[in-house]
Amino acid sequence: MSTQKDNDAPRSRWSAWLAHPAPVVAFFVILPCLVELTLIAADHGLIGSRLWRSLAYQNGAFWQGLLGNWQPNYAAQPVLMFFTYPFLHAGLVHLGGNMLVLLILGRVVVRQVGQARFVLLYVLSGIGGGLGLALLSDSVHPMVGASGALFGLVGAWKHRDWSTRTRRGLTRWPVIFDLIGLVILNAVFWVLEDGLLAWETHLGGFVTGWLFSLGWQGIARSVDSP
Repeated sequence: MSTQKDNDAPRSRWSAWLAHPAPVVAFFVILPCLVELTLIAADHGLIGSRLWRSLAYQNGAFWQGLLGNWQPNYAAQPVLMFFTYPFLHAGLVHLGGNMLVLLILGRVVVRQVGQARFVLLYVLSGIGGGLGLALLSDSVHPMVGASGALFGLVGAWKHRDWSTRTRRGLTRWPVIFDLIGLVILNAVFWVLEDGLLAWETHLGGFVTGWLFSLGWQGIARSVDSP
């Protein structure tokens, strides 16, 4: 017979999971939150200038045209935007959704790969998300948000699941169903957002995360080989 204490235990573990993320996950959550809250305060005239958000997007968002013939605001912008766009968001809803996913998924991936590799995976996935947009889109709109890096975490997670199932001789259909679900989810949000969803960024991040996991496992096997 279960007690109230037994029923509360999973809830307590879940609360602790969200309240005490791994340090690297906390960093990648706190920094975008500070940026967005600062911009929201500026939007409402509480600090600085109402131009801050526009300036942040102009100088830190991902602009596909900067890889073509657009004139950058500063010399390093076409390179730095690959690193800065994941820390900018388009409001509290956008920020909140991404950060909640990062809190939940980040802890899982850190346990699998460790904190140092998590940082490398997150940064590379953000870069991969930008490359996905650059290769597959001709959008003139700025792209912001951590979703490219988040899909990289998903890619690494799903590749690890795929690899584990393959090694143990288990069916890989659960992973395939997860991938189909991701495609459907992106399609639904693409419709809901009137085609403004940067699915190219999601795809680029996911492929980067999958390849990261694949490559790291290959390195680990080569090191373990006699």
